[in-house]
Amino acid sequence: MKVEHKNINFEDARGTITDIFTNEPRQHCTIIHSNKGSVRGNHYHKFTQQSDFMVSGRMQIFTRAADSDKVIETIVGPYDFISYDLGEAHEFIALEDLTFVTFHNGPRGGEDYESDTYRFEPPLHEVYKQQK
Repeated sequence: MKVEHKNINFEDARGTITDIFTNEPRQHCTIIHSNKGSVRGNHYHKFTQQSDFMVSGRMQIFTRAADSDKVIETIVGPYDFISYDLGEAHEFIALEDLTFVTFHNGPRGGEDYESDTYRFEPPLHEVYKQQK
């Protein structure tokens, strides 16, 4: 997983403009709202590369690389842009009410939303607790 904090590109009396990405087209884009305490994800994608842009709020992300048993915890907040490798498992817990935008390159989108989603048990946050 890669986390990059995005900076404001332009600001004046009307407000701000921030580029999320440039010269990198994406096939699918979805806005997700989560209530505090909500758990999402706990899956990986074989053929879809996913990236997320945090609009508001904070979330705890648990990830596990495809070739590893180690779960890593990361906290992200507004203007953080997160990219996951193919096969990298990811799970989110909303630390407060939040909104993020998720981008996909690959088959996962629209009516094919579940076509490249592989869920597993136990949830990553439980594996992380056991590792500590």
